[in-house]
Formats: sequence, structure tokens, C-alpha cells
Amino acid sequence: MNAIFDRLALYAKLVRLDKPIGTLLLLWPTLWALWIAADGRPSAKLILIFSLGTLLMRSAGCAINDYADRDFDSHVERTKDRPLTAGKISTKEALAVAGVLALIAFLLVLQTNSLTIALSFPALFIAASYPYTKRFFAIPQAYLGVAFGFGIPMAFAAQTGAVPALAWTMLLANIAWAIAYDTEYAMVDRNDDVKLGLKTSAILFAHYDVAGVLICYALTIGIMAILGWSLGFSWIYYAGLAVAAAMMGYHYFLIRNRNRAGCFQAFRHNNWVGGAIFAGICGNYLIK
Repeated sequence: MNAIFDRLALYAKLVRLDKPIGTLLLLWPTLWALWIAADGRPSAKLILIFSLGTLLMRSAGCAINDYADRDFDSHVERTKDRPLTAGKISTKEALAVAGVLALIAFLLVLQTNSLTIALSFPALFIAASYPYTKRFFAIPQAYLGVAFGFGIPMAFAAQTGAVPALAWTMLLANIAWAIAYDTEYAMVDRNDDVKLGLKTSAILFAHYDVAGVLICYALTIGIMAILGWSLGFSWIYYAGLAVAAAMMGYHYFLIRNRNRAGCFQAFRHNNWVGGAIFAGICGNYLIK
């Protein structure tokens, strides 16, 4: 019995259940979209489906990521002790875990409509292929933004049966946000990534990395502000954006010296950024 629990603990570490920040960064934009698509009144069923689906797909993505990066992670200080890299589990186990989690997520999607089900296939492809973009794409963080934001069009599809231009605009805002926070994350591993020949926005931006992060943050807030204006949102929505913008400004002081601990702290702090925007969206509908 102890052996089984030890194995399950390794699987939990593989899918980062001990590090929920990735799930939260994926969940927040999905909830933004779900609330807006439902005019502030999403069904409990869809909230449950998308919340569990987000957890499952992020976990599956982590397993796929570790499989794709297994030959690189052993050379990176932050990742060398991951279960697959350390040889504590096999590549077949990692793929099996990813497959089972993705299958369960798909069973959840089957409880929605045909358009959402159709969108789940490109969503799976994007999530599974993201780890490989670090080998050839100069800004894999943009691809990550699509992967982490694909819950946006799926939420609109599930709630309304269509994917309006509004959904794609929100996805664009999420791409800008993902480039910002994942550049902070990439700044932590930049020296290791350069040695390994991998590509990240932190390497591409070079000495302009801090400026790049702030510009992407500004684009995120700007796009979301325009979106709110087009929907006639109230002041409370903009208050949420203002709080999020203040947090983004605080990140400048965390990353300006490019200290590894500060950059990682800024990355993790983006959970509160997403939460502030969501609070503004919820508040807008509550006072409507």
C-alpha cells in the first residue's frame, strides 16, 4: 500500500498538484469569459466543467511538458529534480498519466455542445505541442498565451453556442498577459536556456526584457479596458483593472534587477492580477 501511495505522490508532483499557480493562470481568463458570455450568470454546471477541465488539462500539459523536456530539465537547476528527469517514473508512465487526464477532461467537454467539443481538439493540439515551440519559435510565450487562453472561446461556445469577435479580443489580451508573466518566469532560467539553445522571450528581449514585460502588461490592460468600454461596463470593472495595473507596476520593482527570486515572485503574483480583473467583472454584474 505504501508503494502505491508513493507512486501516486510522484504522479502528483509530475502534474504539479503542489504548484497550483499554473492552473490559476489558466483558470482566470476562462472565468472572465464565462462570466461575460453569461452576462454575469453562468450556470453551476459550466463553472464546474470548466474549473475541473482546467485543472485536468493543465495537469496533463505538465506531464507532456516534462516528457518533451526530459533531456533538457536535467541541466536546469530549477527542474533537475522533477520525477521524470530524475528517473523516478518512466516516459511511458508520464504519457499514460497525460492521456488519462486528457480523456477525463474530454468526457467533461462531452457534457457541453457540439461547437465546444469541436474546439476541444485544437485546444488539445495546442496544449500538447507547446513544449516543442521552445526549440524553434522565438516567443513561445505567445503560443502559451493561446494554450492558456483557449478556454475563452470554449467558454463562449459552451454558454452561447457561438464564438464572437469579443472572445478573440479577450484571447489577444490573454496572449499579451502570458508573454508578460512567462517572460518573468523565463528570466529565472535564462542562463540555463541559453546554454541549452532553447528560445524564450527573455532571451529575445535581452536587455529590454523588463520593458517588454511592462509593454505587454500595458497591452493587456488596454485591450481589456477597450473591451469593457464596448460592453458598457461600470466603474467597478475599471477599478478592478486599476488594481491589476497597480500590481503589474509593483512587478517592475521585483524584476528590475533581474534577480531570480524577484522574477519568480513576480510570476507567481500574477494569480492576484487575474483575480483582480475577475473581481472587477463580477462586481460590474453585481451592481448592474
